[in-house]
Amino acid sequence: MNFLKKIFSPTILTISLLLLIYTFYKSEIIWNGENKNYYKTYYIISSILICLSIITFFINDKIKEYLIISGISLIVSLYLLEGYLIFKEQLSKEQLSTKKQLYENQTGNKYDKRTKFDIYNDLKKTNNKITVSVHPSDFLKVKTYTSLIPLSGLSNSETINCNENGYYSIYQSDRYGFNNPDNEWDKKEIEYLLVGDSFTHGACVNRPNDISSILRNLSKKSVLNLGINANGPLIEYATLREYLNTKVKKVLWIYFEGNDLLNLETEKTNDILINYLKDLNFTQNLKLKQNDINTLISNLIEERERERERERERERERETFKFKLIKFIKIDNTRFLILPAPGSAPAPAPAPEFKQILQLTKELINKNNSKLYFVYLPQYSRYKKTYDNTNYNLVKEIVNELRIPFIDIHKEVFEKEQNPLKLFPFELFGHYTVDGYKKVAETIYKFTKD
Repeated sequence: MNFLKKIFSPTILTISLLLLIYTFYKSEIIWNGENKNYYKTYYIISSILICLSIITFFINDKIKEYLIISGISLIVSLYLLEGYLIFKEQLSKEQLSTKKQLYENQTGNKYDKRTKFDIYNDLKKTNNKITVSVHPSDFLKVKTYTSLIPLSGLSNSETINCNENGYYSIYQSDRYGFNNPDNEWDKKEIEYLLVGDSFTHGACVNRPNDISSILRNLSKKSVLNLGINANGPLIEYATLREYLNTKVKKVLWIYFEGNDLLNLETEKTNDILINYLKDLNFTQNLKLKQNDINTLISNLIEERERERERERERERERETFKFKLIKFIKIDNTRFLILPAPGSAPAPAPAPEFKQILQLTKELINKNNSKLYFVYLPQYSRYKKTYDNTNYNLVKEIVNELRIPFIDIHKEVFEKEQNPLKLFPFELFGHYTVDGYKKVAETIYKFTKD
């Protein structure tokens, strides 16, 4: 113990200084200062530790002894928690593997374990019209794309979307790059036009199991789906400004509680997108620029392929014992449990722009002589743990205040299920199952049919 007391203060000071240096390295060099809010906590912790370690040079041996015992106990507890979290993570992987086996036994089909770019590279050997889904939000992250923000995908292409049900969903995109039969644009009247994110887009199911296809079958009328993965409220409003036409009878604004408000925080910082709020006459004339959009998306896919090769190297590294040992020493799982990684923050309260966007959307739809409906989609975590309804109530209050019909899928569908998690693939985090999408679409139709 005497030896420990002697090295205690210098060791704690050294560790604290190294933590501060490492925090600076990660925040300012690795992340280029883009995640300062996340690393601010580590700056505070390391600064406090430096101050406390300096104080320990001047305290008596008895207090130092208590601190050593407490410190060792804390470290042992943290590593025990880390071990438990690793064990839990492994169980989760095994559980998923078991459910994949269950899928294969029930369907007789092989669960497709390939990545999106693996299947893309396999299929493009025989099909030069195959592509992968690219989203408007992807262009918000790429600083070189400043002259145009596409709000759709690659046109007239077989598009690989995602896999949560054992197979990759693939759809034939229309003339503007959306998930529709192309002839829907030529119909004399459009019964429904949908805007939203991946749930509206049709992740990860094929036609006719997405919301728009089910509505098309139920109504026996034309439906246009303008939903794209990762869209938030501002992109959705911009999409309406660019693609809405006078043939549309009903517009479904499909809101997802999991990330729509987070997406808005990013969208409203984009110079092009914010113009849709500032200037009611602003347009990118995207209907006339599909060739430019196709070029931008094709270039981005090529960049993604190169990035995918680098990611393969990182994946191989993550499987090594050395990587796993370093991860354990850094108590990664425990730290991310206490301080979630960048990008995993909870949804903020509705920003003032959210209400402004809905107000402008309502005015746009009224001017178009169409009827607007707000459809509220619940997320997986609502049924997995105790859920905070603060944002749910705030959003509902805004929609009701604007006198927009509110279709509550949580109350009308999921809350009526004995086990709501069954409407998610394998009862795991993700989008809805085929049955989940079906029940959502049937509820929407019930509330909106003439």
